[in-house]
Amino acid sequence: MAQVSAIPPSSPSKGTGHAVGRRSAGYHPSIWGDYFLKYASPSNSVKFKFLGTVEGQIEEPKGEVGKMLAGIVDKPLQKLHLIDQIQRPGIEYHFECEVNEQLEQIHKSYSRLYREDFKVDDLHMVALIFRLLRQQGYYVPSEVFNKFKDSEGNFRESLITDVRGLLSLYEACHLRCHGDSILDEALPFAITHLESIDKSKVSTILAKQVSHALKQPLHKGFPRLEARHYIPLYQEEPSHDEVLLALAKLDFNLLQEQHQKELGKITRWWKDIDVPRKFPFARDRIVELFFWTLGVYFEPEFAMAGEILTKVISMTSILDDIYDVYGAPEELALLTEAIQKWDVDAMDGLPEYMQAYYKELLHVYEYIGNEVAAKGRSYRHVYAKEVMKKLARAYFQEAKWFHNNYIPTLEEYMPLQLITSGYGMSTTTSLVGMGDVVTEHAFEWSVGDCKIVKATQTVGRLMDDISSHQFERERGHVVSAVELLMKYRSLSEREAEEELQKGVIDAWKDMNEEFLRPTAVPAPILTRALNLSRVADVIYTDGDNYTHSRTKLKDIVTSLFVAPLPM
Repeated sequence: MAQVSAIPPSSPSKGTGHAVGRRSAGYHPSIWGDYFLKYASPSNSVKFKFLGTVEGQIEEPKGEVGKMLAGIVDKPLQKLHLIDQIQRPGIEYHFECEVNEQLEQIHKSYSRLYREDFKVDDLHMVALIFRLLRQQGYYVPSEVFNKFKDSEGNFRESLITDVRGLLSLYEACHLRCHGDSILDEALPFAITHLESIDKSKVSTILAKQVSHALKQPLHKGFPRLEARHYIPLYQEEPSHDEVLLALAKLDFNLLQEQHQKELGKITRWWKDIDVPRKFPFARDRIVELFFWTLGVYFEPEFAMAGEILTKVISMTSILDDIYDVYGAPEELALLTEAIQKWDVDAMDGLPEYMQAYYKELLHVYEYIGNEVAAKGRSYRHVYAKEVMKKLARAYFQEAKWFHNNYIPTLEEYMPLQLITSGYGMSTTTSLVGMGDVVTEHAFEWSVGDCKIVKATQTVGRLMDDISSHQFERERGHVVSAVELLMKYRSLSEREAEEELQKGVIDAWKDMNEEFLRPTAVPAPILTRALNLSRVADVIYTDGDNYTHSRTKLKDIVTSLFVAPLPM
């Protein structure tokens, strides 16, 4: 049952002569408080020890790694290893053109490579080339793995002891599309044997890699987090390259300082809004929201895009809690109408707390409008507002279901819940602050019926439902997909969750297909949708780590924004 909160309403709806009964979800306060404010003004409190010195130090190893990439001309297999070692620690953005060029060459010579250069039994190399080329959007048939089957059509027993090969196969399986049936078979085969490896017979490093990958596959991983995990492991490798390692560490720490400054600035903005006092019913999660955005883009060139997205999803989080938890039905009708009008005069009829919210919402979008207008991209502001209006309408419909005790059918539930996941709005908004690669066509594509956005919404919605349906049922919330499957298809709770997991797997296949060339829009645009799904995978695995952020998310935030890598 929903709890009734002790929070008094700031002001009931005008015209209602009674106090409004408020619900509360009992969200815990921010675990970070003002911790990151110290980074908002480096001159005042924190001396940025790396910035400046590191920027000078980084050029030399960058040049060396660039030479290494250019130097391996006729050794495609060595080249693949090097590309993998550049991608995993998150330094690929420095060598994007060179890596693209090398993978294009490898793809062109792929059939000869496959025929002549691969050892028939080198599962690791076949899986590595498959994964790297598929990541790049090149189609490689999954039938290349047929060679590892016996005459009965089963994967060969001899593969069980090839731990490195199995790990590479496991990672490759996460790039599978619909119809890649051999990879649907290969994944459980790889998981079963990786879970039961004899750790005394493999190196400690390989055992650690296996253990991490089983929890977090590379393709679904949060890029910064995967880099943070990989760099210390790479250092343990006896064959590691010192220049590559030095560059990875310097770059990680340099980016961390950049992100600390951005987080300090966004924390100052959030503090000025005074969320705990003005919106005490809402989740106070600005640090976690900045982390969310960092999953979408971490590169310095996207700093403005990241600031825009963080501000929008922060306002969205409060809006979600207004509709979900605090607002009375008649107030929600007024707020929805005001957001559709998008006009400061529409504020007049709202209760005080909604007026405070509406004012901040208009401020954020006014700021966005000014930023894009300065670059001659005012059309982007229009799309940003429209997807927010659409989200508010969907939140209102969901609230009406809840307040009327209406249980929707599955057919009614899913289309609306894909919108209320917020992932469609976030995908479009993620493009607003990007550069010239994003055109008006890309915005039209993002708000249309495109497969990858629907897939991203599906991953976000279903993983959220699986992780949070018990908590939401206890505090009072519209039914989740888990309950609807239990009701309409007579499934047990566990069966319902397994059914939704299949939906998540299918959505990832859709996403992978959208990256195969030719693509509907340039790959950097598709990557935003992919990265939003990666954030969902991290946030909603083992519970709702956004709402309940004292969990593993605290350690993750510390590793990315507090603790530098030891040099």
